[in-house]
Amino acid sequence: MQLRNLLIAAVLLACLGGLVWWSNKTQKEKEGKPDIAASPKIVEIPADQIKQIELVKAGQPATVLVRESGNYRITAPKPLRADQDAASSVATALASLLSDRVVEEKAADFAPYGLNSPTIAVKVTKTDGKDVTLLIGDETPTGSGAFCRLGGDPRVFTIASYNKSSFDKTWKDLQDKRLVTFDSDKLTRLQLIAKGQTVEFGKNNQNEWQVIAPKPLRADGGAVEELIRKVKDARMDTSLSDDELKKIAAPWGSASPVAVVKVTDAARTQQLDVRKSKDNTYYAKGTGAEGVHKATTDLGDGLNKSLDDFRNKKIFDFGWSDPTKLTFKDGKTNLTIDKSGDKWMAAGKEMDSVSVRNLIDKLRDLASIKFLDQGSPPADIEVTVTSNEGKRVEKVRAGKSGDRFLAVRENEPSVYELDGKAVEELQKAAAGVKPPEPPKKDAAKK
Repeated sequence: MQLRNLLIAAVLLACLGGLVWWSNKTQKEKEGKPDIAASPKIVEIPADQIKQIELVKAGQPATVLVRESGNYRITAPKPLRADQDAASSVATALASLLSDRVVEEKAADFAPYGLNSPTIAVKVTKTDGKDVTLLIGDETPTGSGAFCRLGGDPRVFTIASYNKSSFDKTWKDLQDKRLVTFDSDKLTRLQLIAKGQTVEFGKNNQNEWQVIAPKPLRADGGAVEELIRKVKDARMDTSLSDDELKKIAAPWGSASPVAVVKVTDAARTQQLDVRKSKDNTYYAKGTGAEGVHKATTDLGDGLNKSLDDFRNKKIFDFGWSDPTKLTFKDGKTNLTIDKSGDKWMAAGKEMDSVSVRNLIDKLRDLASIKFLDQGSPPADIEVTVTSNEGKRVEKVRAGKSGDRFLAVRENEPSVYELDGKAVEELQKAAAGVKPPEPPKKDAAKK
């Protein structure tokens, strides 16, 4: 029995030794050989090393992007401005293109993968003068990717569909589609011709938009910025054929003018024209693009505005910059309060911050319900607000004229009609400013 057990142990030991030997032998054979199932990088070209990208789709003319001073421009099939975001996305895909897997290490024939006549060819010229060519062929059997290879490399890879789509572009996809091109951060002048009026906007010393024509007026900065946004977002539809573009251009001559916008930045002045046809379709033409293009209703309606749409309806400009001092006078109230640290003081006494905040909110929200060409309200109410670290002082006089409440700002021509209920609430808020209530005594100590 003992001999039998020894024989069994010897056999098991021999088997174990054989497995160890086989494992070591297999590992040595793998050393120095690439793993077919691995996902190596296909290409790695930093964006700052790219000089030119040439994209060729089967049956399409080549699209050539040239990089100069960090920006791209299209040089073929015709010179065009490039959409910098779209062009950069192609460069980003080349910065680190990973394969899903290696299909063949040394392919004898590329035809089965559609790589003899690739659907997409990407040729990159680097700043050192060297070229890298990426060829993309058929889709994989699962449809989730595509076969590809590098020029001069015998390996065949697969890449994900989203990687393929990064290069599946033509000049129409990559061109700048804006109808007018300007730097909104450097915009200095804006002119709108609509509804029979010409309204011009400029910046004041606080870099705020103001109406400068037909006469100097306070502007609603938000409304002006929205106008700029709509103009900046005006785009052409590059998916249309030349014949479709010709059909779009046909109604332009007979369409009714809606608006003309002129924008001036540090570089130049550009213009956008918008018209409306009899079937209520909007069309646009901009100096930044060729031809006539369909425009959205949002653009057409957004430009069809009058002067009053851009006037500042708020009576005070201090906005969310809390005042440091304010005075309020009417028949019942004569109040002067100053900010001292985090406290509000009146005649040397601390005022209840909640009641002061209520008055400030009412002043901040006070707005015109109508603009008048003339009028002079009696001085029933006089308010002075100091804000912006003492740099802004606003003086307003308001009162009842006939059956309407009117208000004027010092040294400004505008006359504002106010809502009577809002005026009454403002007066109540001013009368309600008071010292804080003394702390309540502890009932247990009574």
